[in-house]
Amino acid sequence: QVELLESGGGLVQTGCSLRLSCAASGRTFSTYGMGWFRQGPGKERELVAAISWSGASTFYADFVKGRFIISRDNARNTVYLQMNSLKPEDTAVYYCARRASTGAGVHTTIGGYGTWGQGTQVTVSS
Repeated sequence: QVELLESGGGLVQTGCSLRLSCAASGRTFSTYGMGWFRQGPGKERELVAAISWSGASTFYADFVKGRFIISRDNARNTVYLQMNSLKPEDTAVYYCARRASTGAGVHTTIGGYGTWGQGTQVTVSS
């Protein structure tokens, strides 16, 4: 059973940066696409960014394009989310997730992800 463990969240001011990490257990990390989601107070969980198993394909939600970068290191079983120019509206619990099945490309719907981390809180003060 694969486990995902996020880290790197915290409290920062508007305009600052954070890098989230998600470490995966198991030997099959490199064969699955990954995604970062977030859930703000009183809001539904939403996709932030996704990356294919090789890292060759990525997807970004419009609200983070140009500010966030998703990447992965398959040798370290880790996926990252570099968050720049943070805004108060980025405040949320951030979750990493693994696709429910192997395959090429990126998946942009929450139903396509089958394994979730416990989340890490990101708070951006104004």
